[in-house]
Amino acid sequence: MIINQTNLEAAFIGFKTLFNEAVQATPVSWTSIATQTPSTTETEMYPWLGQTTKFREWIGPRALQGLSTHGFSIKNKHWEDTVAIPRDKFEDDTYGIYSPVISQLGVDSKVHPDILIYNLIKQSNAVLCYDGQNFFDTDHPGFDENGNPTSVANYAPAEGGTPWYLLCTTQVVKPFIYQLRKPYQFIPRTRPDDPAVFDRNEFVYGVDGRSNVGVGLWQFAYRSELPLNSDNYGAARAAMMSVRRDNGDSMAIMPDTLMVPPSLEGAGNTIVKADVINQTSNVWKDTAKLLVAPRLA
Repeated sequence: MIINQTNLEAAFIGFKTLFNEAVQATPVSWTSIATQTPSTTETEMYPWLGQTTKFREWIGPRALQGLSTHGFSIKNKHWEDTVAIPRDKFEDDTYGIYSPVISQLGVDSKVHPDILIYNLIKQSNAVLCYDGQNFFDTDHPGFDENGNPTSVANYAPAEGGTPWYLLCTTQVVKPFIYQLRKPYQFIPRTRPDDPAVFDRNEFVYGVDGRSNVGVGLWQFAYRSELPLNSDNYGAARAAMMSVRRDNGDSMAIMPDTLMVPPSLEGAGNTIVKADVINQTSNVWKDTAKLLVAPRLA
């Protein structure tokens, strides 16, 4: 191939098509458990996390609700993924052998948020959330049926136990946050005077973007390291469904997702899909969908 701008642009269009096709074809699961929020600056504040609102009978003037605010923030990070292709491969018209590498860049771009979210989940028992406690903790500040302060747990620790998670993903805010500042962009560096081309005789193709992840509302997630069985699953559901607002009203949380690592796939299927457990009718059948997350292994 003659190395000129027209041919290089044609090659880039072909590569970009491969990149986009890989992005479209690659499945991810983070979108079902995390809320994507837009970002317009280096660090985004989330003062609304933990705020509650409620209706009242309208008698007299409107009652302005004093919403608590928090200093929780997520700072964006810059990510990149880059490959180099020898210029000789273009001159010899054999650059097509690098098509799988370009497709892999597309796969990498699609699954990167998945990787970030699940890495966050695995360590969220040691990650602070908006109320100053670890996201998964045994003593979040909460309220009882009279609106009095009390301690609330969304974590059942057990030394050596394999963590599994119960989530509520039907609310406006999901348990986790994916903050997007700049979408992943596929960019070529093929100008003859580019240092990579001039000094190393390579054409470079790369992807970069800006984003980060963070924890959302702890009320919508529960982590247990106890054995995944009927009793412990039921206890986790009861704990989530018992969380109250600051006036004592129930938050009416309905867990809908049981998330497990591969090692607990069998136990998870039994809990939410089996008709009978230990010769007894399974009362938990169809109470949640099962999400098996290999990245939790």
